[in-house]
Amino acid sequence: MAKQAQTLFLEEWLKTNSGDINNVNSTNSTTQSARAIIQAWADLRESLQQKSFTQHHHQSLQTLLSSGFSLYVADPQVKLVLSILSAPDLSLPSESYPLFLRLLYIWVRKSSKPSPLFINSSIDVLFQLFASQSSTNKSALFFTEGLLLLGAFSFVPSVSIEARTRCLELFCKVLEEEYKLVSLFDDLVPSVLAGMGYALSSCGSVHFVRILDSLFGIWNKEGGPTSNVMHGLMVLHLVEWVLYNCIQSHSSEKVIIFSREILEAPKITYASFSVVMGAAGALRASNRSISSGLMQLRGSAERRLEIVAGEFISKSGSFSDPNNELKDSVLLQCMSLALARSGAISSRDSLLLCLTSALLSEIFPLRRFYAKILGVYVNSSSGGHREVKEHLRSVVFKEAGVITGVFCKQYAAANEVSKNKVENLVWDFCQDVYVLHRQVALMLQGTKELIEDLEKIAESAFLMVVFFALAVTKQKLVPNVPREIQMDISVKILVSFSCLEYFRRMRLSEYMDTIRGVAGSVQEDEAACVSFVESIPSYGDLTKVHVSSNKMEFTWSKDEMQTSRILFYLRVIPTCAERIPASVFRKTVSPILFLYMGHPNGKVTRASHSTFVAFISSGKDDDDERVSLKEQLVYYYMQRSLEGFPGVTPFEGMASGVAALVRYLPAGSPSIFYCVHSLVEKTSSLCSEVPRELDSWNDLHDELEPCKKLLDLLLRLLSLVDIQVLPNLMKLLAQLVVQLPEDGQNMVLNDLFAQVADSDDVTRKPTLVSWVQSLSYLSSQATIGRASKKHEKTGAMSWNKGRLVGLNRIFARI
Repeated sequence: MAKQAQTLFLEEWLKTNSGDINNVNSTNSTTQSARAIIQAWADLRESLQQKSFTQHHHQSLQTLLSSGFSLYVADPQVKLVLSILSAPDLSLPSESYPLFLRLLYIWVRKSSKPSPLFINSSIDVLFQLFASQSSTNKSALFFTEGLLLLGAFSFVPSVSIEARTRCLELFCKVLEEEYKLVSLFDDLVPSVLAGMGYALSSCGSVHFVRILDSLFGIWNKEGGPTSNVMHGLMVLHLVEWVLYNCIQSHSSEKVIIFSREILEAPKITYASFSVVMGAAGALRASNRSISSGLMQLRGSAERRLEIVAGEFISKSGSFSDPNNELKDSVLLQCMSLALARSGAISSRDSLLLCLTSALLSEIFPLRRFYAKILGVYVNSSSGGHREVKEHLRSVVFKEAGVITGVFCKQYAAANEVSKNKVENLVWDFCQDVYVLHRQVALMLQGTKELIEDLEKIAESAFLMVVFFALAVTKQKLVPNVPREIQMDISVKILVSFSCLEYFRRMRLSEYMDTIRGVAGSVQEDEAACVSFVESIPSYGDLTKVHVSSNKMEFTWSKDEMQTSRILFYLRVIPTCAERIPASVFRKTVSPILFLYMGHPNGKVTRASHSTFVAFISSGKDDDDERVSLKEQLVYYYMQRSLEGFPGVTPFEGMASGVAALVRYLPAGSPSIFYCVHSLVEKTSSLCSEVPRELDSWNDLHDELEPCKKLLDLLLRLLSLVDIQVLPNLMKLLAQLVVQLPEDGQNMVLNDLFAQVADSDDVTRKPTLVSWVQSLSYLSSQATIGRASKKHEKTGAMSWNKGRLVGLNRIFARI
C-alpha cells in the first residue's frame, strides 16, 4: 500500500489499486496554460461582480477543473468560490454546484494548513446547499461531491470537534437517505467510498458504526459483475486504508468495533460483496502490523470469509456451473480477489472449494463462453467476442496467477475428502475444455481473433492446472500414500495435461518437474501404463471427418488441438513401453502410431518413429506374443515409412526405427529380410528417377539427397544385421551399386572402404573385405560395359537387364 501521507486524493488511489484503468483520472485532465487558468478565475470574479452566471462562466469553471488534480486552489480562490455559492442574488445552474464543490475538495486536500475560517465557512455553505438541494432537484453528482467534501473536511486534523461532528452527522444522514441515488452510477462510487474513508478515519464510535452499516449493509446495488467486482476491490483497499490509519493513531476502539461488525453484521446477506472485501481489507491491515491487539481483528475477518464461503458451498448445487447466477458470479470473483489480496490466511476447506468454483467458472470461464458461442452465436459471434474481450481486461483474470497460488496453498492444507473433490473438478475441467474448444474452433473457422482471445484464457488455465498438478504430486506422490492412489493420480494428471497440451506455449520448469514425477511413477506399474494408454482417443474418433457450420471439412491432420494431444501421448508412451502388454499396444497404440507417421507435422512424425523404436526395443526375447507383434509391425512400419519418404517421413526417425528392428528382432527374422529388401527397392527407385544430367554425385543436389541417405543407411546396416541376413544384404546392395553412375559407385565404394577398414568386428570383417574387393571389380566392369555402348538420353538412368542376368553368376561368388 502507498504511504498514507501520499494519498492526497483517496478516490484516485482506490481506483488505481482496484485496477480501474478506465476511470483513473476520471476528470479527463488536460494541461491548461497559466493564462487560461488566470482568465478562468477572472471570469468567475466577473460573474460575482455582475451578479450574473452565464454559460460562458460555466465554461470557465470547466476550464479550471479540466486540469484535474494538478490545479492548485489558494485561499483567495476559496474565498471567491464561497462568495459565489453564498451570494443570494446570483442564480447558478444546478450543474455548476458539483464543480464548485470539487474546487473546494482540491483546496482542502492539497493545502498543508487549510484556514479554519474558510473550513467553517465552507461547512456553513455546504449545509445551506444540502438543505436546498434535498427538497428540490436532486442530483447524484451533487450529493457525491458533497459527501466527498464532508468527509474531507472531517479528516482535516485542525478542524474543531464541533465542526467535525456537524460534518459527520450530515454525512451519515445524506448517505443513509441518498445511497440509492449515488449508487446508480458506477463512476460516482469511488468518490462516495473515498468520502466514507475520510469520515471513518476521523469519526467517533457512533458515526463509525453508522458508516460501517452503510458500507456493509446497503452498498450492494444490482449491477454487472465487472463494476461490482471493481467496487469490491475499492472497498477492500478502503478498509485497509482506514484500519491502517486507526492502527497508526492507536484507535483500538475502532479496531474492536470493526472486528465486531465484520463478524456479526446481522443484517448482512451472505452474498454481500462489500463484507467479503471488507474482511480482506482487514486482513491486509493486520498483516502490516505486528500489534498483538490485532489478533481479534484478524480472527474476525478470517471467520467472516469462512462463513461466506461455507454458506455459498452449502447452497450451491454444483461447482463451476456455466449458468451461474449473477450474484454468485460476483461473489466468487470477489472471494477469489479477497483471498488473493488479503495476504497470509488460515486454510479452510470451504475457502478451497469456493476458490475452486471461482477458478473454474469465473476466472477461467471457458465452459460458459463455449456454451454461449455454440448455443447462441452460431450465426453471429460478436456478442460472445465482446464478453471474452471484457474478461481479458478484467482485474480478476489479470490476478489469475496470484489466485492460483492461494488455491494451491489452500489445497495443500485441506482434508482428503476436499482434496479429492477438487482434484476431480480440475481434471473434468481439462476434459471439457479439450472437447469444447475443438468444437468452437471448428465452428469459428475464419474468426481468428475470437479463437485467439479464447486461447489466451486457455493458456492461463493451462498454467493454473500445471501449478495445481505440481501441488498434487507433492501431496500424493509420497511414500505414505498407498500405491494405487499414486498411480491413479499420476494417470489423471497425464491425461489432463494431454487435454491442454495445445495451450502450452512456453517451457515451464514446473511442468517438466510434474511430468517427470508422474511419468516416472506410471512407468513402474503395468496397470497404470495400461490405464494411461487406453485413455488415448480411438482411431475412429481421431479420423472422423467433421463438417463445420460453413460446410468446410475438418480432417484429423488439420485438428491442431487433437494433434497436440496425440503428440503428448507419443512422447510419454516410450517411457513406459516396457510395461505395455502386446495386446494393448496392438489394439490401441499401433493404429494411431501408423496414422500419425503420415502427419505433415515433423514433430509428430518423429515422435511416432520414437514410439515404434521404444516398443521394438522393449520386453524380453522369451515373450512370444510380443516378439510376434514386433515382427508383424515391421511390415506396416516399412510400408508406411517408405511411402512417405522423402517428404513426410523424417530420415532420422526412419533410420532409428530400422536400426532398432535389426538390432532387437530375433536373428534371421523374415521381418529383417523384408526391411532390407524394401530399403534396397526404394533406393533403386529413387536413383532411377535422377535425371542423367545430375550424374555427378560429387555435387550436393536436392534430387540426390534422398538416394544418398538411403545408401548410407544400407551401408550402416552391414555392421548391424545379424550374420544370417548379411549375405542377402550384400547381394542386394551389390546389385544396386553396380547400376549407379561412376561417381555414385566411387562414392559408395569409398565409404565402404573406410567403414570396413575401421571395423573391429573380427567375425564379419574378412567377409566384408572380400566382398568390397569383388564389388569394386564388378563396378569397374559395369562402367566399362556402359561406356562401350551408346545410351539414349531419356532424362533418366538406363537399366541394362540383360547385363544383370550375366552378372548374377559373379554375385553368387560374393
